[in-house]
Amino acid sequence: MAYFSNNELLEMGFSFIGENVQVSRQSSIYNPENIILSDNCRVDDFCLLSGKIIIGQFVHITPYCLLAGGTPGITLNDFSTLAYGTYIFTQSDDYSGETMTNSLIPTKYKNEKKEPVILESHSIIGARSTILPGVTIAEGTAIGAMSLVLKSTLPWGIYAGIPARRIKERSKSMLKNHQKFISENKF
Repeated sequence: MAYFSNNELLEMGFSFIGENVQVSRQSSIYNPENIILSDNCRVDDFCLLSGKIIIGQFVHITPYCLLAGGTPGITLNDFSTLAYGTYIFTQSDDYSGETMTNSLIPTKYKNEKKEPVILESHSIIGARSTILPGVTIAEGTAIGAMSLVLKSTLPWGIYAGIPARRIKERSKSMLKNHQKFISENKF
């Protein structure tokens, strides 16, 4: 995987770029002035990032992810992960038929839902999952592959399905490794 150099990232005009940031040359970035890239984050091949996005420390966005931050914004807090093909949307049309739809139609003819999406620390989203506007993925939450997340989660649970439901508790043992990792590394 080939990554942009730090100088190339600076020239793109990101809002903030931390240390040791890796962004694939095969990714598509729109509105970089609205994107924050914190220390030690990575964006892999064929990802599309647009709108307001905050990427925390040690966040990994694996190939084929779509982050449509729009104006409400997406926040990926430290140590969160998006597996292959995850889609995150902060805006959605009203599909009821009461209003018009699609991005080419002026806002006054539509009823769009526009709400931020937040992934708290140590959350992981399984491959080909979709998260819709207004959802907060709580700390330590794991979302199973191919899930549709319509509602916010509670901390340290494993969720799966369409729509996603809590299916069991998630271990907090990783927090011991987190503390060890932080103490052994100077950030």
